[in-house]
Amino acid sequence: MRDVVILGSTGSIGTQALEVIGQRPDLFRVTGLSAAGGNIKLLARQVLDFRPEVVGVARASAVQDLQLALYAEVSRRGWNRGEMRLPKILAGPTASDELAAYGCDIVLNAITGAAGLTATLATLGRGTTLALANKESLIIGGRLVTSAARDGQIVAVDSEHSAIAQCLRGGRADEVDRLIVTASGGPFRGMTREQMADATPEQALAHPTWNMGRVITTNSATLVNKGLEVLEAHLLYGIDLDRVDVVVHPQSMIHSMVQFVDGSTLAQCSPPDMKLPIGLALTWPDRLVGAARPVDWSTASSWTFEPLDDEAFPAVELIRRAGKLGGTAPAVVNAANEECVDAFHDGRIGFNAITDTAAAVLAEHTSALPERMSAPISAENVPSRMVSDDDLTLDVVLAADRWARERAAQLMIEA
Repeated sequence: MRDVVILGSTGSIGTQALEVIGQRPDLFRVTGLSAAGGNIKLLARQVLDFRPEVVGVARASAVQDLQLALYAEVSRRGWNRGEMRLPKILAGPTASDELAAYGCDIVLNAITGAAGLTATLATLGRGTTLALANKESLIIGGRLVTSAARDGQIVAVDSEHSAIAQCLRGGRADEVDRLIVTASGGPFRGMTREQMADATPEQALAHPTWNMGRVITTNSATLVNKGLEVLEAHLLYGIDLDRVDVVVHPQSMIHSMVQFVDGSTLAQCSPPDMKLPIGLALTWPDRLVGAARPVDWSTASSWTFEPLDDEAFPAVELIRRAGKLGGTAPAVVNAANEECVDAFHDGRIGFNAITDTAAAVLAEHTSALPERMSAPISAENVPSRMVSDDDLTLDVVLAADRWARERAAQLMIEA
């Protein structure tokens, strides 16, 4: 029996993880759940279904709403109030961090965006296995995260990185030539930048393969998500960024590949279903029987591959460049992108401006030699220029994140 804490339980990965866990109560016990607080009714249902000991909500004002939603759900189910034991409720922006440090076997971090960094560090500091779906915390934390992790402590949940981990079992580290990350191409595959200029939020969210949240789905349309995955693969598996490639595979049946020095390539393939990598992360290094359906090899099908169009989708090379610079550069480009995604969905900027603005913020941040942070971070010395890996701290990363969001907002207004 493995005790599991799920951070971001009401999101796409969180809800699917609970479906996996719900099918195997003999293997898993949910001891904690956390959510931002935007879907309190769903969180209440999850609490009653899985009976966690502790629940966290990032919005402190949502505590009373959660209590009321729990009583309403109890009534809807026809229970007596005495049948329900209220969990301990943690509230505020550090609720997930506190829950991550709570005693359990596995923390699944499915928080969206940069907000997941402190919870990732709290999990690693506790020594708990981290099933990582929040790639942004690894991207922006960089050396802070990798140096805090024991060997094997981080298990990837992203389908691409789960696939790489499985393929890496087929050879020694010194036998690996390249990692090949596959991309569906998103809803705008085959289009030019000019054709995407007038793309709407509805079109950007119409992903041909995966059903994900707003930020990740939009990042998949710009291919920012694939750039983040390239950097994540580099950080997780210690392969140089120049040896991590991207290939477009519209059918999303092969989730990534590892090419070895003798010319052999191992690929992990399965129908697109996040329950497989989620189940594998929860039981790693073992496999979860029946986690997802396999490929039907009795049915004729064609799988195709094509090169990435870097001119139409410059985000992959933009983030690769940030990764090579290191330090605060990845945090800055990620934060600027998150602000631009919100602005795009609010109708304040066009689709192409998402990546263009993030690139402008990164260029400004890295235009001079890195700053040396000899004094603690304050409102007066927030790093507008890049800080190198050697001077990276949590405060520096968070300050760079804030600066990038503010600068992106200014550039969007000026445009």
